[in-house]
Amino acid sequence: MLARDVIRRIRKLEIRTRKVVADMLAGQYHSVFKGRGMAFSEVRQYQPGDEIRVIDWNVTARMNEAYVKVFTEERELTVMLVVDVSASKEFGSRERSKGEVAAEVAAQIAFSAIANNDRVGLILFSDRVEKVVPPRKGRTHVMRLVSDILTFQPEGRGTDLAVGLTYLNRVARRKTVTFLISDFLAEGYEQPLRLVGRKHDLVPVVIADPLEQALPGMGLVEMEDPETGERFVVDTSDPRVRSRFARAMQEQRDARRRLFKKLELDSVELGTSEDHGMALVRFFRARARRLAA
Repeated sequence: MLARDVIRRIRKLEIRTRKVVADMLAGQYHSVFKGRGMAFSEVRQYQPGDEIRVIDWNVTARMNEAYVKVFTEERELTVMLVVDVSASKEFGSRERSKGEVAAEVAAQIAFSAIANNDRVGLILFSDRVEKVVPPRKGRTHVMRLVSDILTFQPEGRGTDLAVGLTYLNRVARRKTVTFLISDFLAEGYEQPLRLVGRKHDLVPVVIADPLEQALPGMGLVEMEDPETGERFVVDTSDPRVRSRFARAMQEQRDARRRLFKKLELDSVELGTSEDHGMALVRFFRARARRLAA
């Protein structure tokens, strides 16, 4: 049984998400994620401008006038949300934690999918696969997914992207549209990322907090790694410490971006303080331009 405050959070998120989807995302989503192909629908009389190659010559011969074949897109897709629920998701220096941002982004994607009659499934992972929800359609199903992302308490605390990716590749036999939602503060995931990217339409969604990019000068600060529990004191008043930290984080971002580019993956980068709906719209538009090029 969900607590009342959790139910209120889920309903508030639904209202905000559905408005974003209705206003901006559903059409953008449809344009960049295509169905499995074209299926024959019917024949009709030839009209000026129709391509000669779609003429149905058998029907044309019987009717003594030109008829063309009409095809429609086999639209139904399977969308998989592969979401990192490790301990680092609890961090957030602004209004929302990384976990809350992950839930909001996942909800926007899921509602866009069901608005296009697609199925949505969920894999939650930390340093192990924590929970799997098979793909289905419908609002009730999407609300369950959002609730799971917001409230699930994982057994593991670490992050192992390879675990989630390997599991997806094993169980998803047909091609899926996969959104991998994580802060990507992990190592050793290049090979499974490559394998999943070959088989599926994979979109990495990177969630970051401003304090993970640069440290403010606040004197001596005790910090704790949420995934290992290790504690240490950092002198944030030392500009050399702040510079080394910023440089290390920038190098990590640059290496990740180079990897995505090498694997030809369209990715999304989101901050915990930005408008995620508009960020997704920008991503969809950029992807549409690339596909049209």
